[in-house]
Order: sequence, then C-alpha cells, then structure tokens
Amino acid sequence: MSRASLPLGRLISARNAVYAVFTINGIAFASWASRIPDAKAVLGLTPGQLGMVLLFASAGSIIGLPVAGHIVKRIGAARTCAIAMVVLGAGLALVGLGVDIAHNRWVVAAGLFVLGLGMGTCDVAMNLEGANVERLLERSIMPRFHAAFSGGTVLAALFGAGMAALKVPVWLHLVTVAAILVLASGMSTRSFLPRSLEGEPQDAASPAPSTRAPSTPARSAWTEPRTILIGLVTLVAAFTEGTANDWVSVAFVEGYDLPAWAGVLAFATFLGFMTIGRILGTGLLDRYGRVPTLRVMLAVALLGSLMVVFGGPALAYVGAALWGLGVSLGFPVGMSAAADDPDRAHARVSVVATIGYVAFIAGPPLVGFLGDHHGVLRALLAVGALIVLAYAALPAVREPGTTRLRSQ
Repeated sequence: MSRASLPLGRLISARNAVYAVFTINGIAFASWASRIPDAKAVLGLTPGQLGMVLLFASAGSIIGLPVAGHIVKRIGAARTCAIAMVVLGAGLALVGLGVDIAHNRWVVAAGLFVLGLGMGTCDVAMNLEGANVERLLERSIMPRFHAAFSGGTVLAALFGAGMAALKVPVWLHLVTVAAILVLASGMSTRSFLPRSLEGEPQDAASPAPSTRAPSTPARSAWTEPRTILIGLVTLVAAFTEGTANDWVSVAFVEGYDLPAWAGVLAFATFLGFMTIGRILGTGLLDRYGRVPTLRVMLAVALLGSLMVVFGGPALAYVGAALWGLGVSLGFPVGMSAAADDPDRAHARVSVVATIGYVAFIAGPPLVGFLGDHHGVLRALLAVGALIVLAYAALPAVREPGTTRLRSQ
C-alpha cells in the first residue's frame, strides 16, 4: 500500500472521516450506557437480570464481528460503516422505546441485540479503515482514533447525566440521538479512502488475480498463535474497559449510596481519562514501543480498579480516572497489531475483534452474577484477575521486526 498516488488532502480527509465515525460510535454506545441506572430502576431489574439483558448487546456484536471482514472486502469500509450505523441507530431507538413505552426488558434486550450487531460490524470496518490510514501516514495514530471514540463517550455520558438529572424520558433521549447519528455517519463515510487503497480490487481495471499472492481464507487466522495471543490481550482490555462501561455508574450508585447523576459522573470520569490516555499514548507507543507501554498502563488500570472498590466515594473517583487512563491503549494496540500485515488485516482484525468481544459476552452476566452475591462494587475485583493474563500474552503485540510505524 502506497501513499504516492493519494493526494495529502485526500488522506487528511479520510483521517478526519475516521475520527468522525469513531466519535459517532462512541456517542451511540455511551448514550445508552449513561441511562443504564435509569433503565434498571424503571424495569425493576436485579444486577443479575440486568447482566442478562446487557448480554444481548454482546451477542449481537459477536454475530456481526466474524462476518464484518468479509463484508468490508465485498463492499468497502465506507458502505459497511454507513449500513451498520443505520442498524445501530434502529437498535438504540428500540432500546429507548422498550424502557419507557413497552416497559419490557425483552424489548430492550432485542434492541440491544440490534445495537450490538450494528456496533460490532462498524467496529471492524472503522478499525480496518483506521489501520489503512495509519499505514499511509506512517506513524501511530490508531490510539487517537480510539480517543475520538472515547471523546464521543465522554460527551454522551455528560449529556446523559444531564438528561438523567432533568428526568428526560429515556426513549426521547435515545431516539433523538439515534436519528442524528445515522445522518452524521452517512455524511462522514463519504470521505473514506478509495477502495483501491483497501487492498482489494475495485473493478475490472484492478490487477488480475494472477499478479497477486494467493489469498488465504479468513478462518485460517484462527490457527495463528500470534493472532490468538493478540486476541487474548484485546479480550482482557475489552473486559477491563467494558466492565467499567456497563457497571461503574451502577457500582457507585449502589456501592456508595450516591444519586444516579453522581454514578454517571463517575462513568464520565473514567471515559474522560481514557480519552486522555489515548491522545497521549501515541507518543508513548512511538517512543517506547507497544509492550513496555502496555505493561505500565495495565498496572495503572489494576491500581485504579482497586481504588474504585476499596477507596471510598472520594478516592473511587480518582480510581475511575486511573482505571480509564490505564486501559486506554489495550484495544487500539490490539487492532494495530492485528493489522500489521495489510494482506491479512481483514481476517486478523475480524478474529481479534471477535475474541475481544467475547469479554462483552462474558462480562455482563459474570459481573451481574457476582453482584447478586457480593454487591456490584465488589464484583469489579474480577478486572484485576484478568489483567494478570494479559501480561503473559503481551509479547505478541510487539511491532514486527525492529521497526515501528513511525518513520525513523
């Protein structure tokens, strides 16, 4: 893949479009996450029941993730993202209607399934597009794309806290957000890279198959030890991040007897510092490399999660900040590592994302089950146990050879 044939202005437009889609995806997710305490209260759910409802979003993502790479190869990242965001928006609206209009947790579960399906499909497509832009720019930028996602979640979480404080109905909040995001994503994806730079033939004028290296079926990536180990690191990062996304606000409300808006504020604190970590992390990755940087960051995440559980209300907010900062680079580094070889990026990113999203399937019911027996706050201790696993697999994300993405 070469940037020689692509004007710099066109590349910058594609980069900005990727920023926009990551931001939109983050807003969509956190708009729902910010209203989880309200939905739990309206529907009268126990932690275990809420965990089972949240599981449907993960199930939808798991279905979308394995096929997303194939879809991108057939119709391109731009069209894949645009279609996936329509699906995501429909799911978000259905969730809101399920909470306030139907008052039915199974309608909410169905909406979360559709939401997860769209989000999982868009996740692979936008990460592939981001990896292509990163290679063309010849420097680490993937964490900043994920910072845009986190920035979107911060904005949505703060807005959601306001909506909760003002007692705005969940359905009105989520339906309005869904409509705006679908329109915004359709406009943004028009500036994605040309399909000829995605590593796939665009039309009959593309190089003939005989001039290309034989392609390997996507499923073969499941037999590659490095890909599986990258997936394990991504799984731990996803669990550490996803547990905070789903449960931090509830844990602060129930564990420290705080009002709903204070729980959402803790969620926003976590997201804000995760955004900061992703913005600053690109320099750390280019200077120190993936493995040393992640070793330090995951230790910070572990410390932060323990402070949330044991620190009391004041220190728990500090812990939420450290937790967000520490977990910030795990998922984006996993995506970059999976896409190191552009010829195998579609298959490997899809596999790594699928493994990572297993955490979103296992996480909600696991934390919910532990929450039923020990309280949601103590259930967050599961985060620390998994971080230990990530340390064993970290060497797999090392940059290929002795060079990094930034030109020396």
